[in-house]
Amino acid sequence: MRRRTWAGLLALVLVVGLSVVALSKPVPYATFSPGPTVNVLGKNGGKQIISVSGHQSYRDKGGLRLTTIIASGAGQTINLVELVTAWLDPDRAVYPYNAVHAPTDTEKSVRQQSAVEMVSSQDNAVAAALGVLDIPYQSAVKVADVTKGGPADGKLEAGDLILEVNGKKVSTLDQLTGQIRPLPVGSRVTVKVRRDGRELSEKMKTTTSPQDKKSSALLVSIAPSYEFPFDVGLNLGENIGGPSGGLMFATGIYDILTPGSLTDGKVIAGTGEIDAQGKVGEIGGIQQKLVGAQSDGAKLFLVPAGNCAEALGGHYDPDKMRLVKVSTLEEAIADVQAWVKDPDAKLTRCTK
Repeated sequence: MRRRTWAGLLALVLVVGLSVVALSKPVPYATFSPGPTVNVLGKNGGKQIISVSGHQSYRDKGGLRLTTIIASGAGQTINLVELVTAWLDPDRAVYPYNAVHAPTDTEKSVRQQSAVEMVSSQDNAVAAALGVLDIPYQSAVKVADVTKGGPADGKLEAGDLILEVNGKKVSTLDQLTGQIRPLPVGSRVTVKVRRDGRELSEKMKTTTSPQDKKSSALLVSIAPSYEFPFDVGLNLGENIGGPSGGLMFATGIYDILTPGSLTDGKVIAGTGEIDAQGKVGEIGGIQQKLVGAQSDGAKLFLVPAGNCAEALGGHYDPDKMRLVKVSTLEEAIADVQAWVKDPDAKLTRCTK
């Protein structure tokens, strides 16, 4: 009996040990959780998130809340326990890892891509808002990210609007690359930029392009941008990236550039990528964004048309927060105005 007892205990220990190992092994899945919301009409670090210089602006005491998600990162693994926990939580979502991240994604590459998307999103938001207001602007190019240790490190900054290279004006990506790539590697160049309303000229040497060893590069990420007749700054910080805040940025910019209160002091949330023409595109993590919005007091949520069917399956209370389907910035503004005037107003509903 004693031998059998010891054998049984040993078997139990082995089973428990193997179970612990199995539960701790990584599984090929990623998770989405509700992230914080940000009132784009408010402040970040004591500074207005949306600032306007060179044009009359009007402040609104209401809330236009940009929504976010917290996703497990590129290269980050979760184990079986974490997978099951997330799957059982109605506020979270589980996706195959490859549906969220490319096999070649790294924390650094995702950060750089997110920075480019955020810069582009902010510029598109300004362009869309000015378009609704019939204020003209011109195309341009902007620095989205600067590679550490590269020729432009310490000289150019994310957000710089590139005006000239070696005295020649540039306003498109093709014009910029056409000035840099043909130069012999190691060539000296002078780049003129506009930063915080000031024009600066910075000198640097080109280096070898990662894509073509015979071409020159400055190792900066560039995004299509616009040259606006006045400055609109967006002070959101580095922790929030990607393109999905475009709709709320554009709505906030429109509100600040027009007299009166768009929100009438109420809290409105939303999400959606936006282009310069004001078209709203679908995004990821809509169900988790609904959770964050309702938690922070939103009574109306602007949903991209492409996300409506998915949004209806989200874990939110339709009696406390109303969803409205939007396809353009003009629609979003009109829906907010109608809802503020009458919370029971007939709006375009999300349907399956």
